[in-house]
Amino acid sequence: MALRAFEDRDAAMVRDLATDPYVPLIGTLPALCNQAEALAYIGRQRQRHPEGTGFSFAICDASSGDALGIIGLWLRDYGLGRAQAGYAVAPAARGRSVASDALRALSLFAWTLQDLHRVELHIEPWNTGSIAVARNAGFTYEGLLRGYLEIGGKRRDLGSYSLVRTVRPETVVPPADGEDRFTSPCPQR
Repeated sequence: MALRAFEDRDAAMVRDLATDPYVPLIGTLPALCNQAEALAYIGRQRQRHPEGTGFSFAICDASSGDALGIIGLWLRDYGLGRAQAGYAVAPAARGRSVASDALRALSLFAWTLQDLHRVELHIEPWNTGSIAVARNAGFTYEGLLRGYLEIGGKRRDLGSYSLVRTVRPETVVPPADGEDRFTSPCPQR
């Protein structure tokens, strides 16, 4: 697995990704897109860095270069030392740890940005696959953000996960029992 800039040949992967009913709800990818729409989506991904909004990468097979999914680091809150990550793997490439490997690689890239101290993920509680990706990549569950974002016309709760620069990503492993941990700084009464 590797991360690279988007290429026009990634349109087939983008079209596969557009068949997932959830992915078009959370970004700019049209549902069941055609070739022209896939190429327009790729064009938008190429503009993320020049626009200053972040970095968008194709997740690809290291040996063939074939695209398997997308991953990005969004810099809306970079001035506050924070960035948000997002990822999606095409249905044909799921179940091979592609997203976890890509998220670890993106996290290492994130620490090359001098003023970045925190990478965040926001995941719907039902999305157990994405939660597993976050945990496998060393992210820590911080709590539930009630009614945080509108997705598909409904306000949704999102789990908050983070990776903080003071913790080297390669040294963090998920808990052996698979349970998320959140410890309040305030004593319980």
